[in-house]
Amino acid sequence: MSTSSATTQDSTSPNYNMATQFTVHQFPCLQDNYGYLLHNTVTGETAAIDTPDAKEITKQLQQQQWKLTHIFNTHHHWDHTGGNDALHQSNTGCQIYGPASESIPHCMHPLQGGDAFDFGGTRVEVLDVGGHTKGHIAYYLPSQKIAFVGDALFALGCGRMFEGTPNQFWASLQRLRNLPDDTTVYCAHEYTMANGKFALSVEPSNSKLVDRMEQIQELRAKNQPTVPTSIGIEKETNPFLRCDVSDELRSKVGSTSDDTPEQVFAKVRAAKDHFRG
Repeated sequence: MSTSSATTQDSTSPNYNMATQFTVHQFPCLQDNYGYLLHNTVTGETAAIDTPDAKEITKQLQQQQWKLTHIFNTHHHWDHTGGNDALHQSNTGCQIYGPASESIPHCMHPLQGGDAFDFGGTRVEVLDVGGHTKGHIAYYLPSQKIAFVGDALFALGCGRMFEGTPNQFWASLQRLRNLPDDTTVYCAHEYTMANGKFALSVEPSNSKLVDRMEQIQELRAKNQPTVPTSIGIEKETNPFLRCDVSDELRSKVGSTSDDTPEQVFAKVRAAKDHFRG
């Protein structure tokens, strides 16, 4: 578990920096999910980013002595909305936000890409990151340089393409890639080791990827999280953001010079789906 300001990760102790106004509290839950509580240190408002486990979220709220005021759902899968019902019942007045085109339990504020709203006096921008599911959204706080991306983007990976199309998913990943390099990215699962093995199989000559995997192995050996990451790091090492920049990657997945980036992405995604490294 870690609690950090929105701009500085601190894995040892809470950092209640009034200048930033926000604290991000990260904790593991279920088998490999991460839960997040986004807390405004001035107003006292607290948002759960997705609700994988209502009991664990409630426990973390009690430990932090925070009251849940908001839920920001990224997409409809059970390990992202499974706690909505219980948390809605136990937190009177809690405001629930989610993608308009998906079935989100108790959603009061349906959203789509391009929308924006206020949370604790700070602008939250909604990004269309469909592909894993058709209506998947991400929550981006530009003033805090943080993005909660659900299963759209992982450290060294991206979500399986369950509902979307390659064109849709590639456009979504480009939206995320276009965020500032110093944007901190909070994704929903600890998949980095497996993602990294695949990444090395398709871009073994990427020295930054090789170095990163050594760091990841050290972290996981100590049972420490590899999340959050940053847009800048992912641009350098994540194969799903490099479909139009890496000749080695294109060659490894059998892409031709005639393939569009969308077609390369489809081949990379298919290769990952069948990877057994």
